[in-house]
Amino acid sequence: MKANLRSRIAARLGRIYLSRIQKNGISASAISRLPEPLLAPMRRDGLDPVARLTERQAEQPISKVPLPFGMDAWVVTGYDEVKAVLGATDGFSNDFTNLAGNAGVVEEQNPGGLGFSDPPVHTHLRRILTPEFTMRRLRRLTPRIEAIVEERLDAMEAAEGPVDLVQAFALPIPSLTICELLGVPYEDRHDFQQLAMERFDLFGGATAPFGAISASLSYFRDVVKKQRENPGDGLLGMIVKEHGDTVDDEELAGLADGILTGGFETTASMVALGSLLLLQNPETAARLRDDDSAAAPFVEEALRYLTVVQVAFPRFAREDIEIAGVRIPKGDLVLCSLSGGNRDAKYTPDGGGFDPHRKASGHLAFGYGIHRCIGAELARMELRAAYPALVKRFPEMRLAVAPEELAFRKLSIVYGVESLPVHLR
Repeated sequence: MKANLRSRIAARLGRIYLSRIQKNGISASAISRLPEPLLAPMRRDGLDPVARLTERQAEQPISKVPLPFGMDAWVVTGYDEVKAVLGATDGFSNDFTNLAGNAGVVEEQNPGGLGFSDPPVHTHLRRILTPEFTMRRLRRLTPRIEAIVEERLDAMEAAEGPVDLVQAFALPIPSLTICELLGVPYEDRHDFQQLAMERFDLFGGATAPFGAISASLSYFRDVVKKQRENPGDGLLGMIVKEHGDTVDDEELAGLADGILTGGFETTASMVALGSLLLLQNPETAARLRDDDSAAAPFVEEALRYLTVVQVAFPRFAREDIEIAGVRIPKGDLVLCSLSGGNRDAKYTPDGGGFDPHRKASGHLAFGYGIHRCIGAELARMELRAAYPALVKRFPEMRLAVAPEELAFRKLSIVYGVESLPVHLR
């Protein structure tokens, strides 16, 4: 794609995004006035949940938080309690219409897709997507993922001076993988990196993420239109070939956007933070270099320990419902802390610190229940390829700044580090 065409696309998406924020956005100062118990699950102290979250978890794994716009919320931080809420499909709703009309959110901002839908819509969409995310179908991406990782390592090796692992390694790997999966032109990836990140950063305003979603959906509608005319071999083309008119353009654009969202920023954050974890644990890095079988258990423990998706999609009580002895009234919002659940003493009695020898089965990093991340296996494939390759290529890699100088996201649904400068040799 020529530079001027890329500029026009970026400008068009930017105008859509900014107009949404100006029309519907809530300022960062308004966000800061929300009750701290509601914000605590979206804050961190380095790689750990903030003390307020863990203290509240020990006292009240399900706690009520009155909101300033006429709605009560419940913050769920206990491992068992989070699983109970996420598993109660009949008791809680994910439908976007529950949000419309609250805090400046309007129906037109509905992103569609799996995360904000209930059965039978959710069942219909998941049935369409599931065959594309079986290991049999995903294996076709293995050579491409490995090639992407090696291409990024080659580029890093050719660079002079310190390298930012976020920009040079963590962002490109999932971005290119998702483009490969969907059949989207690689030339557009820089636009989508920014759009995907904006939707998770709450300092842009409570509704700013929905503006970024709108911009992304606008692009995917164009992609879907082209796939209808000439279906390719990517996921979108395969769905068009196999399902035809049983899935409409708006549903398909929403599915594509959901895959981009779920598969890009979350994996990018995991690659970056997992790399930091290896820098902090040289013995674990050495094990990955020397033992190919060490990658899978490291990935699972890193997923649990880091839990980059800090909270699950918001739920709303369909009726009065009791969870772990706590009555949640009909219509109330429920926010489940995945990071809190994964550090709960009931699940990790040792305090939940990083343990490379832990068998981290049953963790909540991908959620739980019918809304569990459909791309979990794809993420694992990318992480298992990225971490060992990185430490094998650069065994002397070290931070280029003092650890206290690293800038982490202050308030975000998906946690991450803004940059990770390293010396490779």
